[in-house]
Amino acid sequence: MTKILTIGLHPSVIDYSKHPDLDEATLTARIEQGMGALRAAGFDAVSCPIGTDPDAAEEFIRERLSEAHFDVVVIGAGVRMAPEHTILFERLINLLAATAPGIRFCFNTSPETTIDAIRRWV
Repeated sequence: MTKILTIGLHPSVIDYSKHPDLDEATLTARIEQGMGALRAAGFDAVSCPIGTDPDAAEEFIRERLSEAHFDVVVIGAGVRMAPEHTILFERLINLLAATAPGIRFCFNTSPETTIDAIRRWV
């Protein structure tokens, strides 16, 4: 079974003023539905919601990586696409490349497209 690590900003750290049609409860539900779709498709998926502090996020991801071997990592659009998270994204990429050689990187555009991103590489 393919082991998937999904990394995204925790819904509690999002600035929803930039997303007027979204709130924490709605985003949480969408993430849970996306994880459910992964599991229903037969993937062993582990969610890794992070904060915006690069040091804390790196430590949290190191812990997840020490618990299991992951075949694929999905890094969510909230981490990748917001200019204020560029350093966070850069640190995550370098951590994953150094700590999990051979891991495949996938990028979604929303929780609903996570499974499509994974299927491109699995």
